[in-house]
Parts: sequence; C-alpha cells; structure tokens
Amino acid sequence: MKLIAMYLPQFHEIPENNNAWGEGFTEWTNVRKARPLFLGHNQPRIPFHKNYYNLLENGVMEKQIAMAKRAGIYGFCFYHYWFHGRMVLEKPVRMLLENKKIDFDYCFSWANEPWTKTWHGAGGNKEILIPQTYGGEEEWKAHYNYFRDYFIDERYIKVDNRPMLLFYRLRNISRFNDMIRYWNECARADGFSGIFAVSMNKCREHVEKSRWVNGSVDFEPGRTREEVMNRTNLLRPKETGKLLWNRFAVNSIHYKRLYKKMINTCHEKNHFRMAFVDFDDSPRRGLRAVVARGAAPGRFGKYLKKLIQLSRKEGNEYLFINAWNEWGEGNYLEPDEKYGYKYLKQVRRALR
Repeated sequence: MKLIAMYLPQFHEIPENNNAWGEGFTEWTNVRKARPLFLGHNQPRIPFHKNYYNLLENGVMEKQIAMAKRAGIYGFCFYHYWFHGRMVLEKPVRMLLENKKIDFDYCFSWANEPWTKTWHGAGGNKEILIPQTYGGEEEWKAHYNYFRDYFIDERYIKVDNRPMLLFYRLRNISRFNDMIRYWNECARADGFSGIFAVSMNKCREHVEKSRWVNGSVDFEPGRTREEVMNRTNLLRPKETGKLLWNRFAVNSIHYKRLYKKMINTCHEKNHFRMAFVDFDDSPRRGLRAVVARGAAPGRFGKYLKKLIQLSRKEGNEYLFINAWNEWGEGNYLEPDEKYGYKYLKQVRRALR
C-alpha cells in the first residue's frame, strides 16, 4: 500500500500574501494567533520544539521527508497553483526537483480555484486576489511545459507509465476534455502513455465516469462532513457579552461518526480512499470554523488500518492522507507539542 500525503507549500513568504496581509505572512501567521474557542479546545497548535520552519531554508524539506519515510509514507502530493502562467508557492517543489539526492516520490494536485482572502481566513464575501482562468491551446501548452520538467523526473508518481495529476475542482475547468486530450498528446510525445487524471471528489464532483478521467479520490473530511456535521447557531461575543466557553460555540463534526460513514462508502478500482488526521480550521476562520470532536492518534491509527485493508480488497495500491502539514486546519501528521510523533507512529503501525 502506497500512502500519499497532501502537502501545503504555504510556509514561506510570497509577494502576493505580503501585499494582501502585510510583510511576513505565511501559514504560521494564522496558526500562531489561534486561541481556544471553548473549554478543551486544542488551540493553538504548536509544532514540536516550536519549529515554525521556512520551506525555503536548506535542509527543511529533507528533514520532513526523512520523517515521512521512517513512518512509511510513500510520497507527497503538492498543491499546485497556476494563474495564466503566473506561479504561486512553486518554490518548495522546485527545490525538491533540483535536489536529486532526495529519494522520495511526489505528484501534483492542481488547486484550480481563485486566490482569495477568505481562503486565508478573512470573513465576509470572497475578495479575489488572483482570478482562475483556463485559456486555450496556447495556455495549455505553457502549462504542460511547466509540468513536463516534473513528469520526466524519475521520482514523479506514475501509473502504468502515466504521470498522476489530481484536479481539485475538475468540473470548473472550461473545455476540460479538450485540454486533457491535448495534454495526453503532449505526454505521449514525451514517451509516456498519457496522463493519469484523478478527480478530487469534494461535495458533488461526480466526474469519475468521464472517459478522460482515470480515477478519483474522496477529499476528506470535506467530502463527507456535510452529511454528518452538527449545525449550531454561532454565538458571537458581541451577541453574548462574552465568549461562549463550550463546544457549541462552533460547528462540529464527530470524528468517529465521520470515519464510520467513510468506511461504509463503497469504492471500486481507481476510486481511491483518503484518510484524514484531524480537522479544525479555526486558525483561519475563527467562530466560522468547523471542528472535529474526538480526534486522537490511536483512533486515527485504527481507522487508517481499516482504510488500508479496504483499499487492498478493492484493488487499489494508493491511499491518500490529508495531510502532511495543513496546520491552519489542524490537519497534519507532523509532530506537535501535544502529541509529539504519535500520529506518525500510528502510520507505521497501520502499515505493519
């Protein structure tokens, strides 16, 4: 079983974020300022030994990959951002590409959504900082040429000689069939058998039956949480005079109930499962957050083991984990001050 962990590259400064949020903004900015919203709320999340790393510093990714390999992680799936040729957060994976000494597999998930302020935690209506466009053949060619450097890398994950490429919002891509057909032609010209296109099923994506889509993966917990989430009225300080110090201050999901629903959902060949570590996006969204209740390393390990067993029965060799480092969503395998390396140890145990 090959476990692929989703990887967020927003742990270094970029001009786009500095212009929108002020100098020095990274994902750590939201993580550091988080505060508990109710009694027992596990916030703020503090990385082990207070290691608020910068992904552009030498040695940081090497240490991450060494930890991942010890735990049995097969590879990372890096979020990829492309806005009409404009690159955002592309430097960490470029450093990996150029460092051939790092023996670790990886692939891309194209996060094809507009770059907005609400994605980083601002309230109210979405303020679009960079619009998402798709263009025609000229742009498809430029985009494929960017991917090409990675596809030809021996470490890039391939299925039957086809580079694996995930699409976050596949239904949003205008002329998707024409674009993926063109990319398949380019890939075959480069000696591949085409592109192994994977749709990330979030909510009602349901595009896996398209002839141009080779597989799908349920994006958890987003895929399932709407069905099991307890909705409550959000009581805000200005309405109550003080913060409501109990778990009903925010919307919540039952960790156990959510996993039970995920486990009982049928999957077929090339319909990949996804485990998730935890979920709490209050660092980004405050009282608009959704918080998982009952998450713990032992429970995660138990459910991961079950998902591995199911994936094997279904004939799938890949299983995704959300995530390696989604600290702004409380969803990470990396060690922290509360649990240390316990989540990574559970991965190792589940694989055994």
